[in-house]
Parts: sequence; structure tokens; C-alpha cells
Amino acid sequence: MLSADPLTLGEWSWDAQSSRLAIHIDASTGYQEIDGVWTLQSVSKVLAGLSHQRLHQLFSDGASGTDPVSCRLKLSTGKSLTLTGQFKADGSASGVLMRRGEAEEWLADPSGAELEAAFQPIVSLHTGEIGGFEALARWPRASAGHPYSPEDRGLATSMLMRASEALSAWIRDSGRQDLFVNVNVTAPDLAEETLVALVGDLIAGHDFSPGQLRIELTEQAALRDPETALRTVEALKDAGAGVVLDDFGTGHSSFEWLEALPADGLKVDADLIRKLERPRMQTILKAVTGLAHELGLSTTAEGVEDLETVGRLKSLGFDFVQGFAFSRPLPAAQAGKLLKA
Repeated sequence: MLSADPLTLGEWSWDAQSSRLAIHIDASTGYQEIDGVWTLQSVSKVLAGLSHQRLHQLFSDGASGTDPVSCRLKLSTGKSLTLTGQFKADGSASGVLMRRGEAEEWLADPSGAELEAAFQPIVSLHTGEIGGFEALARWPRASAGHPYSPEDRGLATSMLMRASEALSAWIRDSGRQDLFVNVNVTAPDLAEETLVALVGDLIAGHDFSPGQLRIELTEQAALRDPETALRTVEALKDAGAGVVLDDFGTGHSSFEWLEALPADGLKVDADLIRKLERPRMQTILKAVTGLAHELGLSTTAEGVEDLETVGRLKSLGFDFVQGFAFSRPLPAAQAGKLLKA
């Protein structure tokens, strides 16, 4: 089928009418996991990193004519390859797959700093087990003088994909079908037209149950454009995502958003939890959890740094707790080991 070129792995073709990607791999190359006919959703099961988003953008942007194709992909097994070829006038395309070096791919900013995902456990006060994790962006090799602004960068695409891959691996390795992962989105993320489609593809591609992939939204982000925020949240819910109101209690209209957004849970800000010793704050927190439960929302206490406060938080009605008292944010593999501890 192919030449003896050691860099050539196989051939591929894209049918624009049926939205199917056919990949034919030479059996001797060791890349058989990607061989087959795929939809853009189903192929996400064998891809890692930013690869699914790259494919989605490549074949969903309506390229045609003589546009060339060059798309770097990384498989979930760690192998890397590149799709090269050309589009045709009707939007279909074809070409060959080329072998690439298997060095880890990172999302880098212009200064060369590398984005990594870390995961902090969210512990259930009902079972004492880890219920899920929050995905947090980290730049471990960033220079101290470089001013990062995640709010401006819009990191949701990368973090959603990394978090989904991690959640899928945790479910597979632990057998826990009830796990979830929370991913923060910012105002620029909410304005991205591809956000809802990406979330839907990830949920379908990884076969997540409704609410396992959860979006954390702050009031500050929603207030940038309330109409867009409400419309996007409703679409995310329809796509199968859970929605959590983050930093609850710090904004001037938290209760208004509690009524307006179809959320599944709320996270009480760490600044309020640190005032737990105050009797008036205890009364306020108990009222908040009671109201949340009446509305069908779960409640999470953030910034818990002392195990001695866990019992009091449970008595106040909290469902989950999160903070350094349980674990610092960890790489996905280390976070997964906590599920087996």
C-alpha cells in the first residue's frame, strides 16, 4: 500500500458530506490504535493533548480548494504523528500520515513558558471519599517577571481537553463511575463560539455521564456580558455539562445569579470559610447551604486548610470540601493515585 519510507505511517481521507475521517495505517508501524473510520467525536478517544481541538478546527472551519493540510497530533498512548495533504473543492481532503518525534507537546505562550494542568481533590463529606477534582492551570517554568493573565488568555480549550483526558483515565483505572472534574472558564472563554461544541464533543467522545464534566463560572466573568453568559450556560447544560457557581458570596449580586443561572452547585469562597470561627458567619453559611439544597444545588467549601474545621463544615450542611488540608494540586497521574489510597 505504501512506500518503504520509514516516516510514512499510512493514509487518511476526510469525507465532508458524511463528516467521517478514514485512517488506514500500515500494520508494521505500531500505530494501529488510530486505524479506522472516525467521527470528530469518536476519534477523541485515541487522542491526547490539544490534538482533538486541532482536528475539530481543521475540518470544521470549511477549508476547501487547494488549501494544504498540516496537523500535528498526539495519541493517548504518547505517540506523535502529522496529517499532511490537501483539501479539495468540495471540502473533502486526503493525504498521508507522517511519523513525528515523541517528545511531550505543551501549550506554550509567546515567552516559551509551558502550561500544565494540576488537579486538587474535592472530598465528599457524605462518604469521606474523593468525589472529583478541580483542574488548575500552572506554568512551572515561567519566569518570575512574566505577567500572566489567564483572564485575558482564555485557557478553557486546553484545560477542558486535559481535564477530560484525566477524568477518563481516572474512571478507567479506578472503576469509579461517579467521579467528576471541574474546569474554570473566563469571560473570553464564554464568548468563544466553539466552547459549547468542544464541551459536547468531549462529553460524547469520552462517554461521560451528564454532569461529570463541570464548568466553574465566577460572577465576575458572567457580569462581563450577562446575556451571553446565560445563553452559553444553558447551552452547556444541554450539551451535558454541569455548572458550578464559583467564589459564591464575594460578588454584589450572587443571589441574583443563583436565581438566574441553571447551576448544579456552588462553591463558597475561601475568604468566607476563613471566618468560620465567627458565630454570625456560621449562621450565614448554614443559611446559604440550606438555600442551595432547597434549589437542588450541591455546596463546596473552598480553601479548607485545617482538618479540624471539617466537622463544623459538615454540620453547617456542606456537601464537599476542598483545600490544602487534603492535598495540594497534583499532576493527573499523582491525583489518580489518591483514588487508590
